Amino acid sequence: MSFVSSIKSNPRLKKLVHWMLIPPGQSRPRLWVRLILNRFFHHRGKNSVVRFNARMDLFPFNKFSLGAKSIVEDFAVINNGVGDVFIGEGSGVGISTVIIGPVKIGNFSMTAQHVVISGLNHGYQDVSMPPRHQKVTTQQITIDDNVWIGANCVVTAGVTIGKHSVIGAGSVVTRDIPPYSVAVGNPAKVIKQYNFTTQLWEKA
Repeated sequence: MSFVSSIKSNPRLKKLVHWMLIPPGQSRPRLWVRLILNRFFHHRGKNSVVRFNARMDLFPFNKFSLGAKSIVEDFAVINNGVGDVFIGEGSGVGISTVIIGPVKIGNFSMTAQHVVISGLNHGYQDVSMPPRHQKVTTQQITIDDNVWIGANCVVTAGVTIGKHSVIGAGSVVTRDIPPYSVAVGNPAKVIKQYNFTTQLWEKA
């Protein structure tokens, strides 16, 4: 049995380790985890940048990778507490964007300001307890290469956004967006697609 399996199979040990990593009632790792421990578990590509005021709520028990020449701007929040977060090469996470795993972002994709990309949902079915205390569910979000997500967009759990697609500002993406599409609205709908025959963006 591996060391990690040993911890997970022992409730008392698991509780102790959890306390060592995360302050009670919080979703942010302790300072020693952020400054020391995570360096041994997470990958930062060459010339990648994380701005000083970005909040990197990263835990060693899930994966995080930031590709070469990618940037995480000020006041962005990235959290891998419930799922891995992968960001490819040359990508940009805009100011005040929130990313909660499980999320995979490809190469040369970008978010504008105040975008929320969350693979997490809280349960609400049990009316005898608040949603905050109910079991969470997760679904993978995949954002392919060369995608542009406009300001104030929300991408919900389980969604895939195809290569070289554009999501208009303020849109709420609740279903998959095919490659080479422009989608807008709440819920987001495809209004244009690229035609490789005519080499034009045409109305859907």
